[in-house]
Amino acid sequence: MKKNKTGNKAQIKYSGSLMHHWYWCVLIILFLLLLTAAVLYVDTFAGVIVGGFTVVIFLSLLLLDAYFKPRVLIELLDFAHKFSGVEKAMLKSFIIPYGIVQTDGKILWMNDMLMGLVGKNEHYHKNISALFPQMNPSQFPLGEESRSTEVWHEGKLYRVDMKKIALEELVDGLDGVERLTEECYVIALYFFDVTELAQFKKENYEQKPVVGLLYMDNYDEVMDSVEDVRRSMLEALVDRRITKYVSTVGGLIKKLEKDKYILVVKRKDLETMETDRFSVLEDVKTVNIGNTINMTVSIGIGMNCGDYAKNYEAARVAIEMALARGGDQAVVKEQEKMTFFGGKTQRAERNTRVRARVKAQALRELISTRERVMVMGHKMTDIDSFGACIGVCRAAKQVGKPVHIVLGEMNSNIRPWISLLEAGGGYEEKCFLTHEQAIEMTNQNTAVIVVDTNRPSMTECEQLLYLTRTIVVLDHHRQGTEKIENASLSYIEPSASSACEMISEILQYYDDGIKLKPGEADCIYAGIIVDTNNFVAKTGMRTFEAAAFLRRNGADMTRVRKAFRNDMDTYKARAEAVRHAEAFMGCYAISVCPSANLENPTVVGAQAANELLNIVGVKASFVLTDYNNTIYISARAIDEVNVQIIMERLGGGGHMNIAGAQLNGMDLDEARVKLKEVLTQMTKEGAI
Repeated sequence: MKKNKTGNKAQIKYSGSLMHHWYWCVLIILFLLLLTAAVLYVDTFAGVIVGGFTVVIFLSLLLLDAYFKPRVLIELLDFAHKFSGVEKAMLKSFIIPYGIVQTDGKILWMNDMLMGLVGKNEHYHKNISALFPQMNPSQFPLGEESRSTEVWHEGKLYRVDMKKIALEELVDGLDGVERLTEECYVIALYFFDVTELAQFKKENYEQKPVVGLLYMDNYDEVMDSVEDVRRSMLEALVDRRITKYVSTVGGLIKKLEKDKYILVVKRKDLETMETDRFSVLEDVKTVNIGNTINMTVSIGIGMNCGDYAKNYEAARVAIEMALARGGDQAVVKEQEKMTFFGGKTQRAERNTRVRARVKAQALRELISTRERVMVMGHKMTDIDSFGACIGVCRAAKQVGKPVHIVLGEMNSNIRPWISLLEAGGGYEEKCFLTHEQAIEMTNQNTAVIVVDTNRPSMTECEQLLYLTRTIVVLDHHRQGTEKIENASLSYIEPSASSACEMISEILQYYDDGIKLKPGEADCIYAGIIVDTNNFVAKTGMRTFEAAAFLRRNGADMTRVRKAFRNDMDTYKARAEAVRHAEAFMGCYAISVCPSANLENPTVVGAQAANELLNIVGVKASFVLTDYNNTIYISARAIDEVNVQIIMERLGGGGHMNIAGAQLNGMDLDEARVKLKEVLTQMTKEGAI
């Protein structure tokens, strides 16, 4: 018999007429015992033989009982359903397929409908999984509550309701069986055909309205790049491509402004757009009638948020996210989830500095009205983050406000620059605060300025964001789903090469009489050097203008170069990472940077990733570093691959050419395998 939930075997007691077959067995055993005693009295040897024969018969009866008792249970249940009254007959002919199984899945009984459904007779007692592979005993209810599951059978979908039934309820009052001595139960199964219902649900889901917004990212710049007589033709061609794409998938699109559209499609049509990864993003770029700049568009989609108004609001948030990430991409927002498509190209550099001027004036006004300023970058501060902090310090000092830089561990990256600043004066030790000191000094009248990151979890001291109502974000990274909320001033410019470039532009419009100290200019200039890889990557006209401004304010190339020099262990580690690089898929260089004896191995890994780009045929490089039980990935590219969207798949981010990610809970080998899986999958999808 089957074990109950306590682990003990449930026992059946026979009574009534079922006990009669045991009477003859008992009489025979008693007769043999008397015979054994008599033979023993006459002859001991003969008595032993007869006694052994008696024991064999007794054990045989016990084994037969253990073997046939479960079968007796099945027959009893069948007997109960067949002959226990009108309700049992009704159950057998019930129009809903119904069956009873043991807790291990073995079929005990089926009614006529279930037997007809599976094509079996009443003698079929195999496991239910043999008929429905989707079902297994782990799905059965263990407590009083019922459970449901769905199974497919011969092209139809069935909902199976499962209910726990005590075995006493089935055999109670049945002649020949007493109540069970211990708790034992079986599982009742009810099968409901929900094929049509599932089809209706699917059709209803596919017909749900989806609202979208489509913006031309660089309308003015593209129009300025063509002759006046060709502008209307260019606009008409782009408009035709956009309209044709939406109409092809069965949607409706309406032009709101010269460079803005609203569109409505069905959920099923959106799946088609997602499958081709919003091919209109690439199609629009091919329109060329003499324009030197290709048109790019961004799309924001809102869905499953309730009514049209809520979907529209979600679409507005999605389009803002797409633009904040640099444009040339589609963002689908489904409630709190966001999915990204496109973003393969570098955002075109803006020629105007109007935005920088407006942000500079707003920053000055905000700092002037606060008691003090706290400035911080991201964790594991690099020179771009530190240089931007120094630029903000100069801005705060210009209007006479006390300012402090929040630093965690003082790593080797920034130690030379701190020494340089201290030697130049104005940056004594009290200027740099630990997390605890910063938290103690921050209040509602403190301006907290975050540079070089827009993710709260990546900031040097996240707690500061919740201690003040004045937050400023200055960053050049594409915005992700995680962002700093309720910022009083947010200036995110993905087209900028670095945070130091942005702060250099702000300082030029911040105050006419502003003057940087040589050490400050060195730090900011060094930040631009690192993020552009010596003016090679992501360098535009405004990058050189920022460098020229810093040079006029005393930045010295010789001092900067000396500060960048590495020790011998660092240089050897970088060379080792380059030496053991692996070529994956013919165009990706993957390597591991040793971290032993290195104070800041992640920086060395980033340097090695830059070195690997000098190899012919390498489109992107990835260097993994194991540091403090975390795997850091430094990703670099030149122009053919967007490493930012690759790192986003791994929970990271960055820029098109410079990005990174952090992996926890795995070793270097597992991280390497994970990276390869992502590269393979994205290549198959056409995402890279």
